[in-house]
Amino acid sequence: MTYTFLQHYWWFVVSLLGALLVFLLFVQGGNSLLFRLGRTEEERVMLVNSTGRKWEFTFTTLVTFGGAFFASFPLFYSTSFGGAYWLWMIILFSFVLQAVSYEFQSKLGNLLGKRTYRFFLVLNGIIGPVLLGAAVATFFNGANFVVDKANMADEWMPVISSWANGWHGLDAFADVWNIILGFAVFFLARLLGNLYFINNIRSEELIGRCRRQLITDAVPFLLFFLAFVIRTLLKEGFAVIPETQEIVMQPFKYAQNFAAMPVLIVLFLVGVAGVLYGVVKSIVNPVYTRGIWFTGTGVVLTVLALLLCVGYNDTAYYPSATDLQSSLTLANSCSSQFTLKTMTYVSILVPFVLAYIVYAWRAIDKKPITPEEMGKDGHHY
Repeated sequence: MTYTFLQHYWWFVVSLLGALLVFLLFVQGGNSLLFRLGRTEEERVMLVNSTGRKWEFTFTTLVTFGGAFFASFPLFYSTSFGGAYWLWMIILFSFVLQAVSYEFQSKLGNLLGKRTYRFFLVLNGIIGPVLLGAAVATFFNGANFVVDKANMADEWMPVISSWANGWHGLDAFADVWNIILGFAVFFLARLLGNLYFINNIRSEELIGRCRRQLITDAVPFLLFFLAFVIRTLLKEGFAVIPETQEIVMQPFKYAQNFAAMPVLIVLFLVGVAGVLYGVVKSIVNPVYTRGIWFTGTGVVLTVLALLLCVGYNDTAYYPSATDLQSSLTLANSCSSQFTLKTMTYVSILVPFVLAYIVYAWRAIDKKPITPEEMGKDGHHY
């Protein structure tokens, strides 16, 4: 296990977690449609319980994603999470609102009222995907930070990285392309939410609305996503000169990364095909319910390909828009070789964890949600 191999291995692990997180945002996407799809109290109860049985998966994956970054690429963690803290704090606060809303909306003595907590779910369904998409877009477009490792010798202020302005992450919205990817992730989450409802709920009238909503969300998603991808492939990228580790601007860098790694092209195209197949078949076939699995798998492959493209092939995965040479690469932001090697041994347990998640998922979804089930006494949100 060479140091370079370990760096690339852990970027793959982080990228896979990020891709799984985007898929699991179907919870947020479904919640954003709570009042649009649910016309009656019974329908809204079914929608809330459909996503409510999976929200822990999304929250846990978000925390694991951050933890993996902290352990493998600590300089990114301290730079982004420590510098762009307003952006990340708003994201985390919206997810905390989600957790509280699920647990308290049906409690006796609820002072805020069920509708208020459901509004919080909708709020998380909008804010979460948009802000996460904007945060990921900074991997391609850059962020305003400065890194100076010489500060480690300063016993009074040993701070390596600092944010270059007082906006602390909110400046990401000054770049329209960050906003475009944010909206692409938002509409993708809504597509996934609709597909999950179709797979998980048995209510003919409600599912009919979900299929029609697919069309409404698919069009803006394709427009935003294609615009971002095409622009990214045509723009200058942040390249690393291997011999000197100097960061330079290189025309068509991300397009060249795909060309240099054909496996990423295959992952990307297969992923896009899977997304389109699941959505289109769910629209045209009124009895088809398994679109979430084709689209979900496609989302994981597509996002994985994009994140690997932004980190591999001598590319700065977190570029600085303030000081180009402060940009973070796999080599200059990772943990020690000993740390990465030790964590690699621990990562052998990951397949067992995934197997448990699959088992738990199947057990939870063993019976689809029906109006009759929601009418029975027992635990439901």
